[in-house]
Amino acid sequence: MDLRQLEILQTIAETGSFTACGRRLHVSQSAISRQILLLEEELGEPLFLRVGRQVRMTPAAESLVQLGQRVFQDVKDTVGRITDRTGELHGTLRLSGGMTVCLYVFPPLLKHLRRVHPHLDMRLTVATAGRSVQEIRAGRIDAGLLTLPVEESDLVTVPALREELLLMTTATHPLARRKVVAAQDLAEQPFVLFEAGSATRRVIDHFFASQNIEPIVVMDTENVEIIKAMVKTGLGISIVPYQAIAREVRAGQLFCTRIEGHELFRETGWVYARANRTPRMISELLKAFAEVRGRLRLARHA
Repeated sequence: MDLRQLEILQTIAETGSFTACGRRLHVSQSAISRQILLLEEELGEPLFLRVGRQVRMTPAAESLVQLGQRVFQDVKDTVGRITDRTGELHGTLRLSGGMTVCLYVFPPLLKHLRRVHPHLDMRLTVATAGRSVQEIRAGRIDAGLLTLPVEESDLVTVPALREELLLMTTATHPLARRKVVAAQDLAEQPFVLFEAGSATRRVIDHFFASQNIEPIVVMDTENVEIIKAMVKTGLGISIVPYQAIAREVRAGQLFCTRIEGHELFRETGWVYARANRTPRMISELLKAFAEVRGRLRLARHA
């Protein structure tokens, strides 16, 4: 058994087929099949059950995939310890986050990282917190800036942001002309909200439930830009992070306000795989984030 065979097994597990594995690793399907056959002969155990055109891993193969994950993480950690002595980062940093984070947090962060570590390749994935956790566990993402809570024993969570959520309407909406907006003023309003099940939506739903309000939800989406566009067209009003609308509010295109007697916030934090030591790439990421955090508009000043 060698590292190449473990890599092939991991790739089949990720892609779901020998053909897709070959495409990713740039080798022929016959070469993939040959390596699997050699491994099966060595172990004396079948690694795949073939059902039509589909292949299904046996428990033996699943055990080897888990072994491969540990081996490759050890290799990555060892290489990290060796290269940590150098000042400038090289390699690829793979990040993930929700739409709002990718639009308003990652741009200044990546710009700062590019200036400090010009040879660092950075890849960005827009994903829900649930999918990001899966990708981090699989080793395909190094760190995610995710809406909390994320409570997984094999992951490290570092609280990073406390974002204020504000009521958003058009500048000409009747609520925009009020000095104070109360919770009960929202009872008959149509809402365009974040998707059901998301951590941000749970904060909003908890607020409505505490006020015995069943909101009229005419649309929900994970894309904050779509939410803003729908509000601008008059489809409804919304509750969104302040940093997503700060520019439009200052320009008079949108109106935002706190709901009387209520302060709504969502917590966001860095999430990455737990290891014996924090990789220098993650340490540099957190250091860079600390540098740019003060520039983010996380709450509206009274």
